[in-house]
Amino acid sequence: MEDRLRGFYLDGVASQAMSSLTGGVFLAAFALALGASNAAIGLLAAIPPLTQLTQVPATWLIERYGQRKRIAFLGAALSRIFLLAVAAIPFLASRGAGLALLVFLLVMYGSLGAIGGCGWNSWMRDLLPERRLGRVFGTRMALASAVGIPLSLGAGLALDAWGAAHPEQKLAAYAALFVAGCAIGLLGLLFIAIIPDCPMAPREGKVRLLRRLREPLADANFRNLLRFSASWNFATNLAAPFFTVYMLSRLGLSLSWVMGLTVAGQVANLASLRLWGKFADRFSNKSVIAACGPLFLVAILLWTFTTRPGPYALTLPLLFAIHVMMGVATAGVNLALGNIALKLAPRGEATAYLATNGILVSLAAGVAPLLGGLLADLFSGRELALTLSWTGARVLSLQALRFTQLDFLFLFAFLLGLYSLHRLSLVVEEGEVTERIVVEEFLSEVRRGLRSLSSVAGLQGMIAFPFVSVMAALKKK
Repeated sequence: MEDRLRGFYLDGVASQAMSSLTGGVFLAAFALALGASNAAIGLLAAIPPLTQLTQVPATWLIERYGQRKRIAFLGAALSRIFLLAVAAIPFLASRGAGLALLVFLLVMYGSLGAIGGCGWNSWMRDLLPERRLGRVFGTRMALASAVGIPLSLGAGLALDAWGAAHPEQKLAAYAALFVAGCAIGLLGLLFIAIIPDCPMAPREGKVRLLRRLREPLADANFRNLLRFSASWNFATNLAAPFFTVYMLSRLGLSLSWVMGLTVAGQVANLASLRLWGKFADRFSNKSVIAACGPLFLVAILLWTFTTRPGPYALTLPLLFAIHVMMGVATAGVNLALGNIALKLAPRGEATAYLATNGILVSLAAGVAPLLGGLLADLFSGRELALTLSWTGARVLSLQALRFTQLDFLFLFAFLLGLYSLHRLSLVVEEGEVTERIVVEEFLSEVRRGLRSLSSVAGLQGMIAFPFVSVMAALKKK
């Protein structure tokens, strides 16, 4: 396998392992253990996208000096050192002060990481083969998920076991988790180092940053993509940061159950990545998003049906279905959304185009959870219910709808997501087809896989998928 792809894939594995142990469910649970409110959870969720605004000075550095690999490496290295400092919070500060320190460290981690990410995106745009972007990124994401799934599940079980045996030292267990995650992240720097550089010639004369960032806005098609990307990220980030809070606080699930459901979604994500990558290359990225977007929005709306008003017999089955649906949908959306920005950015101009896209997306994705946290606290004591009743010999009542607390966020996110999909229809990409064709092809591939289960060999192949294809890609010369 080419050196550029070997380092690219291995860096993806290390980055996913680090984020699996230091972000997502574990970061939210750590914050809750420090006494975080809904507004605080929203603030923590807003930090990663808002710190992407440091791509503005990073764009100037790249345009002026062209040292994309060096900027990507240094940004990643410095940011991961700050993440390592999070492990010291339980030993240095009280819970209130610890939450403030957590916010500061995550701001530094996100800001430096975004500077490195700006160099990384532009570097990969010119390094990776354009015609194979879908499959290359699909393989990277599949490899990363194959490692992150068992790692996160094992960590969740270990935290629950430690918390049961040593309830007074629960925060220390999170500290150990951050140390392990950061150690893997620092190891990943070696994989970034082996990826071949793709030098970018420094521009002659003075770099006019604002003018460079405005250039993508003059491109009508890319401007439509920016509108879709911003509105989609606003809609999804209005609700997504509170899924873990909902399960831990409202439904009272243990961390092991939350991680088990999360892993179910990750397995569905992993199992569908290869197909979405194939369809993105065969049809278009827009077609994949148009097929996956509605599925993701339906899954968000289904969260409002998991209580009546508390957990009931169908809560866990419904949560399982929701996580599987979201896993399949996010696999296609995340893969295609990143690829379509790369594809529509002109070669040689990728830095400014991707930075502008990153800035607008970051603002939308950063404001959304801040607003979501405030709305969650605002609606905490409010309820909207629709009850159907029949009065006759007996009075029969059926509660058709009931929204309270976080349910309102899920409803708002669903409605805003529908508007976002309308914005997608205005984007033009070569090779696009209707979402119906993509869905039919996806279901055809699934049926073909299910038919193979009729034989022992077919069952073994299904179990091995997609790990066999991933390993084959790694061995390919």
